[in-house]
Amino acid sequence: MRSPLLSTCVAGALALGLVACSTGPTADGTGTGPTADAPTGGSGDGHGAVAGAEELPEPRLGLTTIDPSGTVGHLDLLDGSVTGLGSVGAPTAVSTDGRYLFAETGDGVEVVDSGAWTWDHVDHFHYYRAEPRLLGTVEGDGPATVATTNLSTSGSTGVHFAGSGDAVLLDTEALSRGELRERFRLDGDPGDGMVVPVGSFALVTEGRGDRTTLVGRTADGDETGLRETCPDAAGTITTRVGAVVGCSDGARLATVVDDELVVERIPYPQGATAAPATAFDNREGRPTVAALAGSEGVWLLDTRARAWTLLPAPTPLAHVTAVDDADQRLLALARDGRVLVLDGGTGAIVAETAPLVADSLAAGRTPTLIADQQRAYLSAPVEGMLHEIDPADDARVARSFETGTEPAFVAETGR
Repeated sequence: MRSPLLSTCVAGALALGLVACSTGPTADGTGTGPTADAPTGGSGDGHGAVAGAEELPEPRLGLTTIDPSGTVGHLDLLDGSVTGLGSVGAPTAVSTDGRYLFAETGDGVEVVDSGAWTWDHVDHFHYYRAEPRLLGTVEGDGPATVATTNLSTSGSTGVHFAGSGDAVLLDTEALSRGELRERFRLDGDPGDGMVVPVGSFALVTEGRGDRTTLVGRTADGDETGLRETCPDAAGTITTRVGAVVGCSDGARLATVVDDELVVERIPYPQGATAAPATAFDNREGRPTVAALAGSEGVWLLDTRARAWTLLPAPTPLAHVTAVDDADQRLLALARDGRVLVLDGGTGAIVAETAPLVADSLAAGRTPTLIADQQRAYLSAPVEGMLHEIDPADDARVARSFETGTEPAFVAETGR
């Protein structure tokens, strides 16, 4: 379904069949504002530069897509150009850190380097562009859970394969040079699990259900001696403060203090009966994250304050993400296909779009909703569209891009 807000179309088809339709200006693409927190995941030395990369005066934001057959394309949000990046195996899931796409396929996890990234140096940012490329496959069996940090040229990336139980820690700096290098690969029991990078360490899950334990590991795979219970571990995200892991009794926040891995418990509020958070999302790197609390509402976790807030859901929701701006807004995808701007204090609807993705949701194809500082991006798999939304301007649809293929998986890259 196309938005009734769209009024003009750029004539002619771009490569790969993308056609841009616009009712507003191009997103300015500025990054997240500085805070007092240091970025997690690696040292600031080098400012994210990689040999052969070009440093830019502003981020080169784009939408990198993978269709059901594995065809990879990249839409440049600054000039509207579209580039084909090759193909991977038919994906069943895709994760991203804002530069790389980790596509789960029949062979394992195939890694796509979009060639665009931002280095967060706390009080300022550095922006880079290099040649995009396909980096190869991390071999593994069964569904994969990928955990990333906010830095794409240092630190590590974690991959856990449910079919085999293998726990893999990838060298992210090596990825930035075009190499797939495993820091460690540990045997485990088949089933769900996680490998969560935290600075030069990682947390690896052991056990299942209410007996799940987070085990601290060095980059070489050796145990640090840290073992922290995390019943029914599900969901992880990295903020400016540290790495979050969801547990049925709250969350665990992992940081590095004086070169030691530390885990803090953040329990749910006393008496809370809402379903626990099992998947987190936010504007990349910001301290506050959001998650659905079953059908009852929305959980907000402020990792700076180490505190949860439960908000009522104004309507049934399919997804929620924390913008974490001065107005503490949230973005949500309603189950009827609308994108909602929510008040972060009350959960009330501040603004909304038309039902942009009703057909996709009806077909069981959950769209991707991405928040950055200025705009939001929504994929419409069945409708064959990508939408750019201005949450601060009454949820106006600023631009839409008609795709010649289904945008099954979408990541905003360059941020």
